[in-house]
Amino acid sequence: MWAIVIKEFRQLKRDRRTLAMLVLMPVFLLILFGYAANLSVTKIPTVVVGPQAALVASHLQSPFDVVETDPTANRAQAESELRNGRAVVAVVTGSIPMPVLMDGTQLFSVQTAKGALARMVETEIARGAKASPVAPQVLFNPDLKTSWVMVPGLTGLILLFVGTLITSLGIVRERQAGTIEQLAVMPFRPWEVIFGKILPYLLLASIDLVVIVALGMMLFGVPFVGSIATFGVGALLFLLVALGMGVLISTVSQNQGQAIQLAIMFVVPQILLSGLIFPITSMARGVQWIAHVLPLMYFIQIGRGVMLKGTPITALWFPMGVLAAMAVVVLGLAVLRFRRDLAPSGTTPRLSSSAQEPAAP
Repeated sequence: MWAIVIKEFRQLKRDRRTLAMLVLMPVFLLILFGYAANLSVTKIPTVVVGPQAALVASHLQSPFDVVETDPTANRAQAESELRNGRAVVAVVTGSIPMPVLMDGTQLFSVQTAKGALARMVETEIARGAKASPVAPQVLFNPDLKTSWVMVPGLTGLILLFVGTLITSLGIVRERQAGTIEQLAVMPFRPWEVIFGKILPYLLLASIDLVVIVALGMMLFGVPFVGSIATFGVGALLFLLVALGMGVLISTVSQNQGQAIQLAIMFVVPQILLSGLIFPITSMARGVQWIAHVLPLMYFIQIGRGVMLKGTPITALWFPMGVLAAMAVVVLGLAVLRFRRDLAPSGTTPRLSSSAQEPAAP
């Protein structure tokens, strides 16, 4: 038995990647999630519109963070600010009671905003001042249903997990089976091999996407008020990133165990850092930077925006642009890495048709 124990320790010593996963990864996740797991919202982006916008904005206190005041705007424009994701709270002045519009897709921010408004009114009354009556109104998710907010995010998480994990085994399987050498002598360019492996999974993942969204709508009553085409474009870009990352992981892994480890390292942090559960604005600033390089965060913005708020594609150009850039980078790295595997000596991995024909006698 001791001989087996010593053998396993020696194997772990040689497999430095697994050893790092066992020792360093738990510490990294503890520190990272410790700073990310925070439900306290300290800053709520707020716009104030209407004839008394400047006066009302001057009286708003933390956690309301006034990002814009516009005395010429009206309620319709305030709702547009919420729909496009530029604010979470919009105060419309000029009427009694004063409407305070809130984005119901931001559950914790809305709950914090309601509590802050109640405390402000109580403080004014305690001082003997005449408090202006306010009328909080929650838009896009009036009942603050958690399922409405979670389904778009869980859709992205499921696609990320399935797409990355399954495709991460593709090249590794070829390498372990000894067939990667056969790919090297076949008339295929590296990018043709990469996209040939991605396209079947892209089709299957697209079917999964339709099924998941349909089940979310039927089982939980999640609305879909936006454009199907806009949602489809965002989902396609996100899937290309997820599948491309899976292929990239596959090209840098020597066996299926390493591929699975790297895929899990890529997926797990996004559960807590993408805004799926905890508000990104409540995280430590350093952790927020990490969140902004995760593709799931941008898909959640697109999914919630289109499904719940009907956000137009013109207001989603930034998350879609980031996903498109990520897809290009990840797929480009996968192709370059795979080309090096096929042609380590610097020769081209593709054989021309004349190279396959026997020489004339």
